[in-house]
Amino acid sequence: MDPATLTTSRLLLRTVGPQDTDTVYEAAQDPDILRWTSIPSPYLREHAEGFTGQLVPGGWANGSMFTWGLFLPEGEALAGMLGLTMRSPSEAEIGYWCAKEHRGNGYVTEAVLAVARWAFVQLSLDRVEWRAEVGNRASRAVAERAGFTVEGVLRSALVHQGVRRDCWVGSLLPSDLGLPSTAPYLPARD
Repeated sequence: MDPATLTTSRLLLRTVGPQDTDTVYEAAQDPDILRWTSIPSPYLREHAEGFTGQLVPGGWANGSMFTWGLFLPEGEALAGMLGLTMRSPSEAEIGYWCAKEHRGNGYVTEAVLAVARWAFVQLSLDRVEWRAEVGNRASRAVAERAGFTVEGVLRSALVHQGVRRDCWVGSLLPSDLGLPSTAPYLPARD
């Protein structure tokens, strides 16, 4: 699949490439990004080069992972990163981080909603799942503001820096955004 460029009222969401290696590398030095995401720690220049030069374009090419940089259009400053990893033909997992200097502006929530709408319409997904290590309150706040339903805690479901950790899990369905599903959904009733 060719990379998709999306826009919101304040952001340009575009794929990242080798021209963005320095920017990604610098943003990923933030201790909070290293603490709460699954990127390598320490994050070396070679990691950024592999990410922008191979992982991102490869994910788009084979349809396994769709990654966007969240850029402010007036100067193309990198505000964050967002990825959608396919889990099945109808489900994907979303992950994101925000550059330190752009936190608290709602940029990631705005991007999550744009990408979720794109995924429901263009990929015909019926579920976008969010997971974050228990305690990552910033990620949970973004997910909840975007309309995700937090479904619970999965024990020992994440590995971070070689340690198994519990994670929160939540979902966003097409109906949460007023969109149709590809398959009927029958919620459980007690």
